[in-house]
Amino acid sequence: MSGSEPFSREGQLQCLADASEFDIVIVGGGATGVGVAVDAASRGYRALLCEQHDFGKGTSSRSTKLIHGGVRYLQRGNIGLVRESLRERQLLINNAPHLVHPQAFVLPLHNWWESVYYRLGLKAYDLLAGRLGLGQSSRLSRQETLTELPTLRADRLRGGIRYLDGAFDDARLLINLVQTAIEQGAICLNYLPVTELLRSGGKVVGVKASDLHSKHQFDVGAKVVVNATGPFSDQICRLDDPQAPSQIAASQGVHIVLERRFLPGDAALLIPKTVDGRVVFAIPWHDHTLVGTTDTPVDQTLLEPVALPEEIDFLLDAISGYLTLQPERSDVLSVFAGLRPLIKREGGAHTSKLQRDHQVRVSDSGLVTIVGGKWTTYRKMAADCVDQVAILANLHRVASTTASLPIHGAMRSPVPSRLSIYGSDRQMLAKLMKEDVKYTEQLDEALPYTVGEVIWAVRHEMAQSVEDVLARRLRALMLNARAALRSAPRVAQLLATELGHDPSWARAEVDRFQAVAQGYLATDEK
Repeated sequence: MSGSEPFSREGQLQCLADASEFDIVIVGGGATGVGVAVDAASRGYRALLCEQHDFGKGTSSRSTKLIHGGVRYLQRGNIGLVRESLRERQLLINNAPHLVHPQAFVLPLHNWWESVYYRLGLKAYDLLAGRLGLGQSSRLSRQETLTELPTLRADRLRGGIRYLDGAFDDARLLINLVQTAIEQGAICLNYLPVTELLRSGGKVVGVKASDLHSKHQFDVGAKVVVNATGPFSDQICRLDDPQAPSQIAASQGVHIVLERRFLPGDAALLIPKTVDGRVVFAIPWHDHTLVGTTDTPVDQTLLEPVALPEEIDFLLDAISGYLTLQPERSDVLSVFAGLRPLIKREGGAHTSKLQRDHQVRVSDSGLVTIVGGKWTTYRKMAADCVDQVAILANLHRVASTTASLPIHGAMRSPVPSRLSIYGSDRQMLAKLMKEDVKYTEQLDEALPYTVGEVIWAVRHEMAQSVEDVLARRLRALMLNARAALRSAPRVAQLLATELGHDPSWARAEVDRFQAVAQGYLATDEK
């Protein structure tokens, strides 16, 4: 590795410039692509990951923040996916305990048949989980339910059911996975879009990639190219074959964020069935309340999808039916949308009915495309994909080691705190914060993030823009869009100093961020 800082973008670019052919080039820097990079590098294969924007810019930073066994898939009879999800949930809790943790959920009951139906379903879930379970589900009395969910409406309430699943910070986990891939020997670069697939004798033999900052072009040879671009998979497939049929049925999921007072307890709320049959969660997340999600089929796969007004209204209506506090649009601190890369099935089923399993497909030219899946099973998806790559490239066969591979930062904090998300990096961050008294200053009074965390994100986490910092290294944009907008000018100045840009760059960067952040505001103050 070049340079003293292994996670600098400049160091990664130098590694790419010094490299010859790779065993595997991965296109896409979300959970699936980064997972493939970790798996391939940990087996000793030479791996390069190319991301067109920032790591996790798309779906992987916009999830419902759940690492779950898939209790909903049990209802649909997909036992295999539930078993797989339960195993992967436990592995993530083991390998990234600073970011993935058990979360209590409470399902309110309003009549006797609900009690029987959901109790039986969750008992089946307990039995299926077995030793992988996080704890047995339990029946709650009416008062116990109100103790767990203090703002729950008491009218018609008969009791509840409490069960445990997993919760996490998606973008933070992704950044730690990028760091893990680099530690294992992979090269990972953001802002390096693949613009062309290189071919020889009718086979894909590499990629042409362009550094968006320097405009330098790289022709990179590879034994196998993997398309792990999620909702954008069809676009890469058509670089291979312009007539390739669509594989993705994209679905938009929207989340709204409210103040903690709407869900002040430690438990999450599960709304098992809304007016149109969906499931909605309200989850404690970074001292706020996250409510989601919707399931809206979309025709366009945008890098920055925007919530529809009716999606916001749907979530507000759903949560208002259960809480004594009735949130309005003015209470929504932030709203964000993400696209699910669901596998298109015969018969045109609605996206809400499509399963979340995954497939690894190989084109006639040898392009490998991995489609479908979900955050919980990213590791298993990656292992399956690399198994296929090893066969295609005739690589020395090595079994996947990621089931027991700690993710960068992994440690159990004896006293969990806000900075626990940095895991084992927390001590280095604390040392950095002591270098300058200004580093302890908050960016905005509405959020706890500090100047020092911005410096850390640039120096150690490859952040290149205001959006990288405020949306994904810190979660400010997801938690409170107005506070993020107020923080943008100072973050731009800090970035300009750290990255060697002039004041005009900082001003333009604020403008770019403001344009993106408008889509996270639920009201018409734009």
